[in-house]
Amino acid sequence: MSNSAAKEETPHYHGHRDRLRERFLESGPDALQDYELLELILFSAIPRRDVKPLAKDILKTFGGLPELMNAPLEQLTKIEGISEKTAILLRTMTAVSHRALKNELMQKPVLNSWTRLMDYCQSTMAHETKEHFRILFLNKKNEMIADEIQNSGTVDHTPAYPREIMKRALELGATALILVHNHPSGDPRPSEADVDMTRAIVRAGEPFSIVIHDHIVVSKNGYSSFKNLGLI
Repeated sequence: MSNSAAKEETPHYHGHRDRLRERFLESGPDALQDYELLELILFSAIPRRDVKPLAKDILKTFGGLPELMNAPLEQLTKIEGISEKTAILLRTMTAVSHRALKNELMQKPVLNSWTRLMDYCQSTMAHETKEHFRILFLNKKNEMIADEIQNSGTVDHTPAYPREIMKRALELGATALILVHNHPSGDPRPSEADVDMTRAIVRAGEPFSIVIHDHIVVSKNGYSSFKNLGLI
């Protein structure tokens, strides 16, 4: 086979993939646009296709990388060109990122790592389409000993049960809690229901000397702190 024939049979995107990998290795991720970083991930899952148009379409559909990386598996597979295998790869990348952020916080005094804590809460919850109520359990040194989703609800409501929260805190030997929940609407301001619920949890902890350090409401447009707002 002549060199010209070999060139004709080599897909045009092979050279693009090599150049993109070289740019990533030589200049780092900041030198690449969002869709190009996504291309690098898609290369592994889709080896025989030009994934540049697909990467751009995916980001346009979801609105950006944060929304994409937190999209449910069933939403990902609805996109033409995204198989279950590819969707699982994307969700795995998200899980690895979240696990790394969580591991940086575990067994450490979280009140001294507030910025990292907010990064973790934003990353894991800000772009969820349903409300989730998360509890961070702390020991006497304010080290995080557990991180659990206590309940999940609808797009605008998540039930929280003070008695169950205290039961779990006692099981874990926690002496303090940080409450976190998300607002899919994008508005991080606490509602009256949020305030009432928080006060009920504070009261439930008093007989056991379990302190509620804060209640954080996260959204894609930022977060609010009950402590900073004078609500705790």
